[in-house]
Amino acid sequence: MTVRPLQQKRGWAFSLAVPIIKPALLATTTRTWIDGEKIPATGGCILVFNHVSHIDPLTAAHLVYDHGRMPRYLAKSGLFKNKALSSFLRAAGQIPVERLTKNAKGAFDAAVAAVDAGECVVVYPEGTLTRDPDLWPMAGKTGAARIALETGAPVIPVGQWGAHNLLYPYAKKPHLFPRTQITMKVGDPVPLDDLRAMPHTMDTINQATTRIMDALTALVADLRHEQPPAERYDPRKAGIRVTGNPRKTGKREKS
Repeated sequence: MTVRPLQQKRGWAFSLAVPIIKPALLATTTRTWIDGEKIPATGGCILVFNHVSHIDPLTAAHLVYDHGRMPRYLAKSGLFKNKALSSFLRAAGQIPVERLTKNAKGAFDAAVAAVDAGECVVVYPEGTLTRDPDLWPMAGKTGAARIALETGAPVIPVGQWGAHNLLYPYAKKPHLFPRTQITMKVGDPVPLDDLRAMPHTMDTINQATTRIMDALTALVADLRHEQPPAERYDPRKAGIRVTGNPRKTGKREKS
């Protein structure tokens, strides 16, 4: 469902991917998009999504692409180890992130440059699939806040729910039929203007991160018709590393 015409040339990577991925998503999902017009039609912006499935980047791209934007992702560097896949991802404008290394700054600089150039950068502020037992947004990383404070670009939260029923976290096989309902709701820009005027200290960055995660969690709560936990799950406090495969089950949860 094209809501707005695409604002820029697709390039060979998107021209190759769209005719393959979009029909596959149309065949395996039904979609409810709420307030998609809040995605800026032009200009640099940062879209932040909650992360419940490895399929999320594809369903998010569907929403963003059909609203006239080409998403650029901060993607795990491991995806770039395969030469063919790396060539494709780079041609599609995706940005490799080497987490917990000194090279992570290069991803930050690339994201800032992309936003400053008027592009739409998608960030999963949790940094990985949520470890919350009930799949609520967990404690956020500071990347999206840093990019927003550096560029002055709007941060647009997008709550999404349902993708875990298509591909549960860390499951190997998707549940293709019956078609999975994917619901996404786009929120208003996160209010950060007062923080942009302040020195970008860790306290300021943490305040921005909290506001981003609060806005994102509120959207997810609205979609789920449930109250979120009083305190967001923090894997560091739980002594859990955010790498590896903490879940072995592939069961399908009810939405």
